[in-house]
Amino acid sequence: MPQRARIRLSGTSPAELDVLCDQLKNIAERTGVNISGPIPLPTKKLVVPCRKSPDGEGTATWDHWEMRVHKRLIDIDADERALRQLMRIQVPKNINIEIVLEE
Repeated sequence: MPQRARIRLSGTSPAELDVLCDQLKNIAERTGVNISGPIPLPTKKLVVPCRKSPDGEGTATWDHWEMRVHKRLIDIDADERALRQLMRIQVPKNINIEIVLEE
């Protein structure tokens, strides 16, 4: 069984994640390696409630600020040419990419 690379992408913008996934698919097609994914993982919601009133006077009204972290998972065969091209991709700074080699 060939060695595989598991790529985990996470970021706050789903559109930028999808663009990066399309770039990874194009690399896999050009080099002729097998690819499975992108698999969308559950979105993590980070909610921060805070009081609207700065001094504590008045009614207790709250703002809820939310940040959503979207995740994708891609498995690709660990071909040397494909991985070298994968390392050259320009990743936006609000997207986190993690590459793990597996047997």
